[in-house]
Amino acid sequence: MNKTQLTNTPPQTCPECGSSDMVQGTRTQTVEYGGLVSAPYEQPGLWCQACGEGLLSFKEMEVGSREMHKLKAQVERLLAPSEVRRVRKKLGLTQKEAGLLLGGGRNAFQKYESAEVLTSQAISNLLRVLEQHPSALEVLRPRP
Repeated sequence: MNKTQLTNTPPQTCPECGSSDMVQGTRTQTVEYGGLVSAPYEQPGLWCQACGEGLLSFKEMEVGSREMHKLKAQVERLLAPSEVRRVRKKLGLTQKEAGLLLGGGRNAFQKYESAEVLTSQAISNLLRVLEQHPSALEVLRPRP
């Protein structure tokens, strides 16, 4: 994979080779972490047709970041976003309720489930326990 630079406004020429043949599009990419390689994904960006260099806006960079989070979760035995969503729904909690009751704040579960942020080992383990013992959720609920 070629080096990738972050940019807010794409330049007219490639910073790597000086070519002016830059095209907005997607390229198939993978990420590596802990000896594993992700499934191929389509990375949007501004691509040099001469040398293959990619320039990514911050928004475009989020695509690769989400793929890296998924792979890191697998390597570190954290719950994947789909697993977080499945367990939360099984417990009958909204994203906001889960964040306030289990920790992380009101927007935490939206971020976990969209792979914007990884769960911690503690949250992953807590969800695993609650999945097996849903009645334990009552211990966490505020008392009147």
